[in-house]
Amino acid sequence: MTRKKPETTRARKVGVKRPGAALPKSPKARKTAAGTLGLKFPRTAAKHRHARYVPPAHYAVPKSDGDSAVQQWIALLPTWQAACMRRIDAIVVREIAGVHKAVRWHGVWYGVKGAGWILAAASLKTYLKLVFLDGASLTPIPPGALATKPQRALDVHECDALDEARFARWMRQARTLPGWGKA
Repeated sequence: MTRKKPETTRARKVGVKRPGAALPKSPKARKTAAGTLGLKFPRTAAKHRHARYVPPAHYAVPKSDGDSAVQQWIALLPTWQAACMRRIDAIVVREIAGVHKAVRWHGVWYGVKGAGWILAAASLKTYLKLVFLDGASLTPIPPGALATKPQRALDVHECDALDEARFARWMRQARTLPGWGKA
């Protein structure tokens, strides 16, 4: 029976009693020194701390035209946003005869056939963003400035009350303005 010699590690040759004990303090120097000693450190848990991103439910509605797609998009919103969007949709339908509706870029777009898009609505985590595509021409001008000059926005939070009369006036004005793109 032959006795096996204990395997000598490079760490023992250098005189390190436990992995990482005599390594430098900076992370990069520790990694380099550990590699020369043949030591491997496990990945830190910090890289795996965040859960996998799950998109909102309304992102499941594909790019499509028509009222049914818009109603499906609205139905998948959180409760308060869905209620607010139903009121907004009703105002737009009442004020713009023959409105063209579509779901584009995970949001709802309203326009006039042949004249272009006039309003885009998006659902964000804590509010609804209504973008008037030629909002700088409306009176009074909607409060939110955007990077593109003619566009203006209105952010509706859960605790905000939508001024439906003012929104209806904006819709009446917007239907007479040239829209964006092809609706």
